Amino acid sequence: MEKRDNGMKKWVMMILLCCGVLWGCSEKTFEPREIVSETDVCKICNMSIVHNAYAGQIALKNGDYEIFDDIGCLMEYIASNGDEEIGAAYIKDASKNEWIDVFEAVYVYNKEYWTPMNYGVVAFDTKQAAQEWMTQEGEGKLLHYKDLHNFNWGIHE
Repeated sequence: MEKRDNGMKKWVMMILLCCGVLWGCSEKTFEPREIVSETDVCKICNMSIVHNAYAGQIALKNGDYEIFDDIGCLMEYIASNGDEEIGAAYIKDASKNEWIDVFEAVYVYNKEYWTPMNYGVVAFDTKQAAQEWMTQEGEGKLLHYKDLHNFNWGIHE
């Protein structure tokens, strides 16, 4: 009877070990974190994150976060470091002040739009929201994430 119990314990331990390995290999999910204006500074320009509505962040695969005060600084970081260590990236939606996926966002550029680093690029979750913004705030140029890689960042070239 004791041998059977030991055999059963071994099987249970093997099943638990396999479940643990499979769980550890599952895809990790990333969530945006709240910005702490008193302590968070932009990874690129070292400015405090005073205007939270324009903030961006990258969740690295190792669990660390890089924080940015403007989409231009976030894109400069990606241009310098690549995107292979990025788990997720977020930017604030200009019309809702909510975190949205950097890679899926729709962007609008107008040199007259104010942003913390004067890049003039703001983000939206949909093309319709971006077009509504342009109707209210002044015409701009619609951009997508891929466009930001070759974008002329104006005074920051």
